Amino acid sequence: MRLFSAVIADDEGPSRRRIRQLLAGEPDFQVIGEASNGRHAVDLLRRSPPDVLFLDVQIPELDGFGILEAIGPKLIPAVVFVTAYDKYAIRAFEVHALDYLLKPFDRERFREAVELARTRVTTAQAAELSDKLRALLAAVTPSPRERIVIKDGGRVTLLDAATIDWIEAADNYACLHCGDTRHVIRETMNALEARLDRRTFVRIHRSFIVNIDRIAQMQPWFRGDYLVFLRDGTKLRLSRSYRDSLNAFLTETSPAGRR
Repeated sequence: MRLFSAVIADDEGPSRRRIRQLLAGEPDFQVIGEASNGRHAVDLLRRSPPDVLFLDVQIPELDGFGILEAIGPKLIPAVVFVTAYDKYAIRAFEVHALDYLLKPFDRERFREAVELARTRVTTAQAAELSDKLRALLAAVTPSPRERIVIKDGGRVTLLDAATIDWIEAADNYACLHCGDTRHVIRETMNALEARLDRRTFVRIHRSFIVNIDRIAQMQPWFRGDYLVFLRDGTKLRLSRSYRDSLNAFLTETSPAGRR
């Protein structure tokens, strides 16, 4: 039986014990070291590189991302980030982390991460992951693509904003329509409008933001409003108060407007 070595880097004793206890239920995993701060983690990883690293983001002396930079590309193992804060999700996935466990997580969610680690380490995907991490640490320019954090129970995933067709307001929540899939996030329309790429997304109503590439046609309605038809057949209302901003947007992005 192939044995997989693991290191746990987390400043909280109960969290380390929890991970160690869960790994005890995986007969092919062996914990070869634990670290409670960043400097200790770097020393341990340099001394005994593991197959898998369970890494807290907020750890004293050197945070999780600093640890990866400090040990260097050649020693980076498969990384499972473990943290109580979802705000680090985007950066974690930008370093191509294997998985992202949001505390508190249950045994089933943990086993998913372990199975993913097991698969990655034993296949050619492990080499691919290592190459991506090396490329990231060597890169100096951040990715320009906007990504949206989607939380579903203990799982955190990243949604490429370019896949969004349109967005609908629901009080302090927003519903992201992506083809046949919908995602609900706790964020206001004003906040989303401020951070989405203005070259791609435009506000057409206090309740709607649209990916301009999905618009098929517009038709006059009444009282200055328009109906906006998307390529998938969705029909949305363009209110008069947002008509000027859409016209300006279309002018700026047209060939004539860019001259």
